[in-house]
Amino acid sequence: MTSGLPSVSYIGHSTLLIEMDGTRVLTDPLLRDRLAHLHRHSAPPVWNELHDVDAVVISHMHLDHLDIPSLKQLGRDSRLIVPAGAGKMLNRRGFSRVDEVKPGETVAAGGLQVTATPAEHSGFRPPAGPSGIPLGFVIGGSRHVYFAGDTDIFPEMEEISGDLDVALIPIWGWGRKLGPGHLDPERAARALTLLRPSLAIPIHWGTFAARYVRRRKPSFLTEPPLTFAEYAARLAPEVTIKVLQPGERTTV
Repeated sequence: MTSGLPSVSYIGHSTLLIEMDGTRVLTDPLLRDRLAHLHRHSAPPVWNELHDVDAVVISHMHLDHLDIPSLKQLGRDSRLIVPAGAGKMLNRRGFSRVDEVKPGETVAAGGLQVTATPAEHSGFRPPAGPSGIPLGFVIGGSRHVYFAGDTDIFPEMEEISGDLDVALIPIWGWGRKLGPGHLDPERAARALTLLRPSLAIPIHWGTFAARYVRRRKPSFLTEPPLTFAEYAARLAPEVTIKVLQPGERTTV
């Protein structure tokens, strides 16, 4: 950590580096510049900042969240905290330190407690499986940080609230439309009324898109966090909104 204070770095898409109490946790690492037809439209990750993480949490098994090449970059001895159902596949690929968790289960990571929470999303890994339970995580220490992964709004979000300092909340995706199991800016703002964090940081936007849009930055790469902030100001005015561009960091 640079300052010794808890911090969040938005690497891009659903990848964040959470640094707190001497422990570094990386979420859903997608570190490549290309995944199938998707290309990175933001600055690439600064690799030196991603070495020596204490744990990697994986929210679900979709290809843009559980990316095997990115995990190999981090090393096959990385500590992985993954949804129940994902462990066998990762073991077959040589990852030896894999903890499977279900909603409500807690594991230690350095000086932090990582608790799996429900998510409203598909857990199937295309094109042929396997499936794993989709998750979010509350990462607890001197701060309590909720990483939602991919999810739609669901009533049990209210049970996740309490002492949440930070919510890392998805607000879009990688295209012009969203499929089921995702939050758009308005629904993400409504989720804040259930979660009631002190601070919300929008994620899952501004990073990947099809190659054909590379030369003409479309609105879906830039506008979702602004729209989210407008909805949040009306629906959850007590929550502070902090928009990080991919590659930016903030203390929390």
